[in-house]
Amino acid sequence: MIKKVKKKTINTILEKSNNDKLSIQFTLDGFSFCITKIDTLEIIHFCDYLFDKKLQSPDDFIKQIETFFKEDNFLQSDFKEVLVIHQNELMTIVPDDFFNEKNLKEYLKFNIKTLATDFFAFDDLPEIEAKNIYIPFVNVNNYLFQNFGEFEYKHSSTILIRKLLQREKSGVKTMYIDVRINQFSIVVLEDKKLLFSNSFSFETKEDFIYYILFAAEQLELNPNEFPLFFTGNILKDSDLYTITYQYIRHINFLESKNPIFIDSTFSKHTNFILLG
Repeated sequence: MIKKVKKKTINTILEKSNNDKLSIQFTLDGFSFCITKIDTLEIIHFCDYLFDKKLQSPDDFIKQIETFFKEDNFLQSDFKEVLVIHQNELMTIVPDDFFNEKNLKEYLKFNIKTLATDFFAFDDLPEIEAKNIYIPFVNVNNYLFQNFGEFEYKHSSTILIRKLLQREKSGVKTMYIDVRINQFSIVVLEDKKLLFSNSFSFETKEDFIYYILFAAEQLELNPNEFPLFFTGNILKDSDLYTITYQYIRHINFLESKNPIFIDSTFSKHTNFILLG
């Protein structure tokens, strides 16, 4: 079952335009998209859906996606550009000096269990002279190709790292955590340099804080000193925030200045990858 949790439209009626960009973000627990005017960069529509539970079956996942496209009129337009964002924990960062396109599977197998049928992709991160290697949702790509033809796709952590680097002004080690329902990504930056990036699945709040504290320990971050910024699906009164604050003292939300948040019902730190 699908639950619509957030929706915001700037223009009540979208004009048929050949100058719009569709950006779609997929996770196993949900789906969100925004429509942007290419000439002005104004986001004119945003919608976020949440599944009742995290889907593991590729067949169930694509059935839900098909439902979105049949029922949501905003997805029926002809778009000049389409960007697909895959969000999962199946990724790793490799410096350019050690990268060889022939070895994509070899890089990933040190972090995750790979299958013979897996398809491997990578994004270029010239800002940090590295590549982000990952496994996209291939069945989703195939379905969208039938609807839109050729399109660009990237991993969510690529978008997240780039946006954080653009905002980074502090010279101290800073941890950023982007939260979904059962998955989160940690990025640690210092003086516009990437020190750490990884994604984790979790079931309990104890799992959540374990990964955070483990990353902090590996980077020799003092929980009483280093700043931590949350984005995504987390609120101040949530169990995840509460348990994090028990161990880490300097916690804030990284809020977006995107005009789409004006008079909206959702917090400014949510949906950072699409709207931040």
